Amino acid sequence: MLLTGQGAIAASGSAALTVSRPAPGFSEQDPQAWWQATVLAVAALPAADRAKVRAVGLAGQMHGATLLDAQERPLRPAILWNDGRSAEECLELERREPSSRAITGNIMMPGFTAPKLLWVARHEPEVFRRTASVLLPKDFVRLRLTGEKVSDMSDAAGTGWLDVGQREWSDAMLAATDLNRSHMPRLVEGSDPSGTVTADAAAELGIPRVVVAGGGGDNAASAVGLGVVRPGQAFLSLGTSGVLFVVTDRFRPNPERAAHAFCHCLPGRWHQMSVMLSAASTLDWVAQLLGATDLPQLVAAAEAQGLSRHSTLFLPYLTGERTPHNDPNSRGVFFGLRPDTTAAELAGAVLEGVAFAFADGLDVLTEKSDQADQPVDDISVTGGGARLPYWGRLIAAALRRPLTYRAGGEVGAALGAARLARLAAGEGSEEEVCAAPPVERVVQPDTALSALLASRRRTFQRLYRDLKNTFVEFCS
Repeated sequence: MLLTGQGAIAASGSAALTVSRPAPGFSEQDPQAWWQATVLAVAALPAADRAKVRAVGLAGQMHGATLLDAQERPLRPAILWNDGRSAEECLELERREPSSRAITGNIMMPGFTAPKLLWVARHEPEVFRRTASVLLPKDFVRLRLTGEKVSDMSDAAGTGWLDVGQREWSDAMLAATDLNRSHMPRLVEGSDPSGTVTADAAAELGIPRVVVAGGGGDNAASAVGLGVVRPGQAFLSLGTSGVLFVVTDRFRPNPERAAHAFCHCLPGRWHQMSVMLSAASTLDWVAQLLGATDLPQLVAAAEAQGLSRHSTLFLPYLTGERTPHNDPNSRGVFFGLRPDTTAAELAGAVLEGVAFAFADGLDVLTEKSDQADQPVDDISVTGGGARLPYWGRLIAAALRRPLTYRAGGEVGAALGAARLARLAAGEGSEEEVCAAPPVERVVQPDTALSALLASRRRTFQRLYRDLKNTFVEFCS
């Protein structure tokens, strides 16, 4: 994402990545592919504009375990955020360090980085022995870009090794995985400089040797892109995963309900986050299942069919779930199929199921009494699913909250990274650089639809409770 000196979007580029699934519940990528894709995406920007770049920011998928040897070479494919193999190691890690939840503010989940290292130590001991450093995905790109091993607070908060309240590595959590600070990158705030582009990287990318900002995890960077930087502001990300993100003025953990409490990528701020592992990816999945090649057309058919009290329901837990269940064994379920069930109805059930999962997450973020001084009323929307108006209407009705769509909302993380670059280069104040983009439309909750969805959501929630133990038996 290329910004003008005034902060307007000038150009963007992209390159595709693939995910490897070598076993059920596994999810991996080749770290070298991230750099190759970065080079291709940057090359898509106008060469003349690239030559005038004044700073670089980074955002990336969180939690991925990128294991490097002493020569800074990847030892194995990176284990990603939606990998569920380390459920047993989560229990072991909390057993080893009983203060884990107090230190990190989070219940230990298979997606986090720390339990992945316990899994590697148990199943790939030679790889663990040779591990000299562990980086998050965007920070591996930074290493190729600057030669520096650095991370920012927001991304580091998702590892399970950070003392989130103190914004520094926890020696106790590192020791619980038989690691120490020498294995960790240096920490900076997301808006601070982290290094300078090397001569080799500058030549490969066609950019000058400029400062590189600390950057942020994808969701924290999306918040900066959307102007969600003050306590009480919120956004909803309708991407591959689904996220509800609320800025807080202090560390506010709620681990018992599988809410995340992380650092923001701006100094002196934190955030709470509910996360569902499958959001827009469920729509892609059902479209492929149905042989539908035109997503907007499939959604239009679902909207035309509408919902009734007896419409099919869907649990969107294709790869397990985080908030509020923290259940890697949960799976996707269609309920209430009939002989006359249509493809449009199945698509509608998927859209509705994701909306219900977001509503479950909002309940978690607003249930604690100390949130009363930070009501969540205005929610900005980002992610590819934001392009589907019917989905927005369903989610607004399920949440009983208005949704605000802003210019550039579908590329919030890249926009946020570029904004952090401007701050690291000293180009403008935080208030100027992180202003909310213009509002394109606001979707108000439909009262009648909200009432129908409230009734159906009770059945949706009961389905999970009834199937919880069956999921365990099925996956064992």
